[in-house]
Amino acid sequence: MAKRKPNKLELLARLGYEVNQEYLRASRKVNKYHAMRVGTHASQKEHNRAATLKLWQRAGVISDLREQVPFELIPAQFGECGTDFEGKPVRVCLERACKYIADFVYTDNETGQTIVEDTKGVRTKEYVIKRKLMLYIHGIRIKEV
Repeated sequence: MAKRKPNKLELLARLGYEVNQEYLRASRKVNKYHAMRVGTHASQKEHNRAATLKLWQRAGVISDLREQVPFELIPAQFGECGTDFEGKPVRVCLERACKYIADFVYTDNETGQTIVEDTKGVRTKEYVIKRKLMLYIHGIRIKEV
């Protein structure tokens, strides 16, 4: 598990200052849906799915397994705001790009089809919109596990 950087109160406690332990426990950041990170994966479910897919890849069922693959849904929006000292127009990012990051992308060796897979615990409204945009823009249907 990745080490996290201690906050100021934890540092003070290490130095011997008296710090309320209840406040320390309450101040730790908790995932919104109470999923615990496992290694580089966002949840235990995603970690288990990654292990399964890696076994399938070694067995030859799937190939070209990739994790955390970004797909651009809406490109960044730029605008001009005057000129610089040399008279060249200055471009400013008005809105950042909207991206969907797939948990897993792999090729099914039986069908030759590329599969985009997402390990879902909770379907958020944001995810549902991005899933629809993936189908509309890229023509890719996301497989939910």
